[in-house]
Parts: sequence; structure tokens; C-alpha cells
Amino acid sequence: MNKILNYSLLAVLLLFAVSCDKGLEGLNKNKTSPTSVDPALLLNNAVINTSFPVKSLVFDIGIVQQVISPNGGVLAGANFNQDSRDITTPPIWSVYYQNVIKYTHDAIVQTKNVPARSNLYNMARIFQAYAFMVLTDEYGDIPYTEGGAGYSDQIFFPKYDAQQDIYPKIIQELTDAATALNASGTIESSDVLYAGNIAKWKKFAYSLMLRAGMRLGKADATKAQATVQAAFAGGVITDNADNAYMRHDANYTQPIGGTLNGSEAANFYLTKPFVDQLKNTNDPRLPAIAIRYVGATSGNGQTVAAGSTNPAQQIGMPMGKDNGTIVAAAAADGLASFYDYSQVDRRRMVKTAAPVFFVTAAQTNLLLAEARFKGWIAAGTAAQYFSDGIKAHMDQMATYDAGSAVAAAARDTYIAANPLTAGTELQQINTQYWIASFLNGPEAFANFRRSGYPALTPNPYGQPNNPDVPNGTFIRRLTYPTSELSVNTTNVNAAITRQGADKLSTRIWWDKP
Repeated sequence: MNKILNYSLLAVLLLFAVSCDKGLEGLNKNKTSPTSVDPALLLNNAVINTSFPVKSLVFDIGIVQQVISPNGGVLAGANFNQDSRDITTPPIWSVYYQNVIKYTHDAIVQTKNVPARSNLYNMARIFQAYAFMVLTDEYGDIPYTEGGAGYSDQIFFPKYDAQQDIYPKIIQELTDAATALNASGTIESSDVLYAGNIAKWKKFAYSLMLRAGMRLGKADATKAQATVQAAFAGGVITDNADNAYMRHDANYTQPIGGTLNGSEAANFYLTKPFVDQLKNTNDPRLPAIAIRYVGATSGNGQTVAAGSTNPAQQIGMPMGKDNGTIVAAAAADGLASFYDYSQVDRRRMVKTAAPVFFVTAAQTNLLLAEARFKGWIAAGTAAQYFSDGIKAHMDQMATYDAGSAVAAAARDTYIAANPLTAGTELQQINTQYWIASFLNGPEAFANFRRSGYPALTPNPYGQPNNPDVPNGTFIRRLTYPTSELSVNTTNVNAAITRQGADKLSTRIWWDKP
């Protein structure tokens, strides 16, 4: 979509629309004022609030060992194997329930019985399914059936659904909504995701189905294969032109970019496992992603002049170091200080107007490579889907910034040098998925748990005496926020009794050993 969206106007309209929720709407009511907002704006508000919050950087992206901070306080999380549900940074739970599920639910309620808005109704269902999948993959059991129904049904203390019940419902919702979308119906051209393009919305829905089916491989192999086959038959995203992503601009900046270009600019670093993977394979994405401020001894030393994107100079920060132990580690690596380690380039990859990707051709092609390898689909070859996935991600890099573009010649050289090899298919496919999901923390975290790849070494911090993340293990889920424990106590405790202890180490339903 080529138009520039006025997010400020959208915010004003939405604030106006919800300003009557204070119980005094009957007093001094202007009978000529609008009493509702176009549900298309509700869906748009959900989309623009789906960009991953800073907590995803602290946890998801750190758990999968791509970006970490050696500092504690509000930044404590994955790098310390530490639960921080009480830290002030909003978790994805509150961001999504308050700013995504709330609005998709309201859009669904307003359009369900309006035939002229059938396409919008089904678009909202698809996007809500996406948000619920992120939430249940992060936490496990969550409010699904009653989630988002506070305003419409006055359900303020929603019951939690078991994840094993949620996944079939999400798959059915995606199936029904995708089938019901109609190119001959009203085209919702104000839609910020696809400008109402029905073919692209269908591909988005079926790509989510593919993702859901692959998640179920160990929990329900029969359902997994059937879901993957149905998604493939429906038509999935295999070209970057169909990618689902949020376009940011000066009016609406992306959360992680805002943090990394603000007060925390000098506090987050690319990890040694991530940098080494790219560096050791001569991956042309390394100079597109990374920058190292050579010789920096403080944040003030991280100047444009000191910055180097030369892949030979990139050095990743080791896992599990705090701001005390990182000093010796930096010295051992021959660096001036820990400020001298490589970072994701905040002036390119995570500038405040950089996009946030939800579902991409790269990810989908790589899932198809695995599905074909397993014999779940019959068309194409695993090797071709694999190379197509790498190509798509390298081509996607230019969307972040022109300076992050990967040259076609470098891309093709890398693909030729890294074919899918017999005996290591699953490791190769899912290591590439890890790279292709860089900055999409929830998806990288979910696929790492599902597949077991890349073959990362557990973060050693606090082990072997950490009671929540035992020695030699990884964080497996996020814990419920304090607000749920203190306000929705009965329902969250029922979920904990069913699912297991509310710990970082508790596995969710589909995450089988």
C-alpha cells in the first residue's frame, strides 16, 4: 500500500470513540454526535498496535540468543534467566489484550450481522486469530473464548481456555474466515495491512494455518499434517509482495526501534551465537544487520564515525554475562569495553520507522521445505523451498532500509554455497528460520521450541542453582502478569493447576520434549 496513513487522526478518532466508557454517557449527550466508529478503524488500530513491545526484545529475542543486554533492572530477563513480570515494561499480554484483541473483538461484533461488511468481519477474525496464536504460544492457556468480551458482554474476569482447545478453534476460525472472504464483496480499501486486497488476506490466513499446523507436529501429528495440507491447498505467502507487516513512519514509530534509538541505545548487543552463525558462513546478511562501534568505551563513543559494518570486525556478546562479568569477557575478546561489541544497527534495521514483520514469504517457504521433507505435502522439493526461503529473506532486508539491502550476486553466491544437505535438513531449515525471524521475537521463540533448532547452548547465567530455569535448560514460556494473578485470581489459578507451575520452565501443551 503506497499511501501514507495519518495515524494521529486515527488515534484521535479512536480516543473519541472510546471516551464514553465512563458510565456517564447519558449526561449532556449531544444527539448529533457519532456514537460509534467505523469498524475498519478498529481493525486498523489493532494492526498498528501489534508491533512487538520492548518486552519481546528483553525476553523472546534474548531467549533465542540474538540480542541481549548485560544490564539488569528493567532490562533483566532472558540474559539472566530471570522472571521479571513485575518490571514496568508492558508485557505482550497487556499490549495485545488491551490494544489488539479489544479492537478486533469490537470490529467482529459490529460487523458480524452486516452483510455489506462481510469482508471486514472476516479480516478481523483472521487478524484476531493471529494475535491469539501469539498469546497462547507465549503463555500457554489464555482467555480465548471470553477474551476481549469485556465491553461487548461485560465479562471482566474471563475464563482461561486450555491451549489444546485453543489451537483447533484458531485453525477452524482461519479456515472459515478465509473461505468466506469474497473479492466481489465490499473492498475495505482503508485497511492498513493489505488495503482490502482479498487475495492477500487469504494468503495471510492460510500462512497462519500452515504455521499452526507445523506447531502441532509433536502434540497431534494427524491434525498437524491435515492442517498443513489444507493451508497449502488454500494458497500461502511465497512472495515478498504478500508479506504481512506493519509499516511505521514518523507519526507512528515502532516500539523496539524507539527504545534502541533512545535511552537504551547503548545497552543491547548482538549475541555471539548469532554473529558467529552469520560470520562463519559468510552470510551477506551480517553487514546488513550489524554495526560495531570500534574502540567505544561508553555509549558516547558509539558515533557514526566509529561505526563499522565490515563483517570481519563483528564480534558478538557472549551469553549470560552481567555488567560485572562482561568487563573481563570484553577484555578477553580484545575489546576496549563491552560497548565495543556488535549491535543491531539502530540507524538501519531498527530505526524508528523500520517495519515490523508478522508473517513472511521467507518463513512460509522454510515451513514448506520442512513439510515437504516430512512428506506432508507432495508438490515441489524441499531443496527449492529452502533456497526460496533464504532468497526471500535476503530480498526482504531492503525493506528495512536501503542500506540493509543484500546484493543479488552475494545472495546467489550464499545460496549456491549452502544447499539443503541430506542428513541435516531439519537443522538447516530451522536455523534459517531463526535468521529469517530476526526481530520477530514471538515467532523465533515459538519455532525454536517447536523444532529444537538452531542447536544453541543453554544460557549459563544463574545455573545450576536457578530454581525456575534448571541447569542445562531453556526458558519455555512467559509467566502470567501480576495483574492477572491479583485480579483474575480464580481463573488464572485454574489455568495454572491444569497447565503446570507458573514458571519460565513450564512447557506449554504443544511444546513436547
